[in-house]
Amino acid sequence: MTIPTVKTTLAQNIFRVLLGLFMLYAGIGHMTFLRAEFQAQVPDWVPFSKDFVVLASGVAEILLGIAMVIGTNYKVYTGLALGLFFIAVFPGNIAQYVNGIDSFGLDTDTKRLVRLFFQPLLIAWALWSSGAYKYWIKQKT
Repeated sequence: MTIPTVKTTLAQNIFRVLLGLFMLYAGIGHMTFLRAEFQAQVPDWVPFSKDFVVLASGVAEILLGIAMVIGTNYKVYTGLALGLFFIAVFPGNIAQYVNGIDSFGLDTDTKRLVRLFFQPLLIAWALWSSGAYKYWIKQKT
């Protein structure tokens, strides 16, 4: 199996590293100073403890963040994985909106609703900055 390679621009590389740093910050926050805020977003129907989900997702965010920053050989895989991660955690954002949970300064239904529209942007950012989208399109043609 060959590692998919895609040439990315300087702008893509800068935005990939920025997203990786953001993920590192979020992952560290999951483990420490934002732990309670993240626990509030875990839907009640998740079959694990909220603390376990927050810690596990924090580890995932840290690993994905590191990979986005330094894993240039695997950037396509990392971008795909991060896009899937953003999809996987989206139900937590929906639960925050539906259940009216105040967290991260999102203290009105309008703010919580607006936040939902940023998740697709994060997915697009991960796919674009890593070259994963370009690779996917190239495979389709």
